[in-house]
Amino acid sequence: MAPRILLDTTAVPADRGGLGRYVDGLLTALHAQGADLAVACQRADQERYERLVPGTRIVSGPPGLAHRATRLAWEQTGLPHVAASVGADVLHLPTYTMPVSASLPTVVTIHDVTLFAEPEKHDPVRTTYIKSATRTAARRATRLIAPSRATRDELVRLLGADPAHIDVAYHGVDHEVFHRPTEPETKQVSDRLGLHGRPYIAYLGALEPRKNVPNLIRGWARACAGLPDPPALVLAGGGGWDDAVDAAIAAVPPQLRVLRPGYLSWSSLPGFFGGALLVALPSLGEGFGLPVLEAMSCGAPVLTTRRGPLPEVGGEAVAYTTPDPDGIASALAKLIADPGRRASLAEAAHARSHEFSWAESARAHIASYGKAVEEHRASQGSRTH
Repeated sequence: MAPRILLDTTAVPADRGGLGRYVDGLLTALHAQGADLAVACQRADQERYERLVPGTRIVSGPPGLAHRATRLAWEQTGLPHVAASVGADVLHLPTYTMPVSASLPTVVTIHDVTLFAEPEKHDPVRTTYIKSATRTAARRATRLIAPSRATRDELVRLLGADPAHIDVAYHGVDHEVFHRPTEPETKQVSDRLGLHGRPYIAYLGALEPRKNVPNLIRGWARACAGLPDPPALVLAGGGGWDDAVDAAIAAVPPQLRVLRPGYLSWSSLPGFFGGALLVALPSLGEGFGLPVLEAMSCGAPVLTTRRGPLPEVGGEAVAYTTPDPDGIASALAKLIADPGRRASLAEAAHARSHEFSWAESARAHIASYGKAVEEHRASQGSRTH
């Protein structure tokens, strides 16, 4: 008999972002495969999940879970009661934290451990609690899920996690949402950006140090020096705390354009990615690299780095650069000047993106839940003898 899974989605922020896309994609695929599901969520998300996974037991927590301190306190005390009330056999926490007194087998997703390797590249306010939570999960969770082999290996290297208790489950991509755009879709985005058909290089992500945006700006400016029709650089996505971004933009020559449109709607992302000359994501560290996969799914040529799991995602279907400004400048200049290379990368990227699916990710998660239940039973049995 399949275990009943309680998935705690209360950590998903209002803007969704990467965590929201992971949770939504996974839940939809688990539901499609007939998993026995229950969902804990913030009150504001209850109707959303009722539509996403109809017929599933949805339990909304108390008010205030959008505030981290309130959520973390409720996770320790309230979540175990929800698990008991829905008759859960296994508890899945999709991001780092877990109730330390949980009597159920517990599976925790650790998205990345780059903050242990390079803490200075992360928000110092979040670093302390995420480090503590990650160490606790590595020590106490029944099983861990990592979104890549690189992240699994770093969990073992940096935290001494037992590799036998880590399951790798790649993220998927919704190919209906992230598709090759139509001409009206690309035109709509271009017009909204004020570009009206002019070429641009696309970036999507937070403006934080590990994303390497200042070096992208410097490399782009060098690659475009002297070009008669230089592409703009569009830095889309949420805010961040990398003060070097503003300094790098201030040094951009006046004939070049940098646009910062902020968050873009999901529906506009195919037009944004697919309408770009190329998508540049020269990150210093990732747990998986979801924007790389999503850009590939939209048929965009992608430039990224060989850091961490990014080669696991891009394979030979993307272009690579070193993360320094000169390396980025050289790689961008070659791609800007070679439309044939960009076209072949776009084809290869779109084809490779279909190797990743939320259905396959869900199967890997279901296998991990099953192992967690078996291991928990075995440990309980050994204590009774």
